[in-house]
Amino acid sequence: MAQLAQWLQRWNFIERARLERELWDAFERGEPIEQLVEQCQPGFRREVWATTAVRIRKIEQMMQGQADARNPNQEQN
Repeated sequence: MAQLAQWLQRWNFIERARLERELWDAFERGEPIEQLVEQCQPGFRREVWATTAVRIRKIEQMMQGQADARNPNQEQN
């Protein structure tokens, strides 16, 4: 029974990573990730995508802040 639990936990980790990568790929293609999350059926995929979308936006803001810090004289849009 313990082996089954370990296998399920490992499978869940692998499946979560696969789903996260799907959303990252969509982000890199310029797709609206929040809209993809909203259109997703309730369940594991939506749960993973919702948390991943928040992390993507936080990383995006952090990277923008770093770019702004490197170019303080550049005009802001």
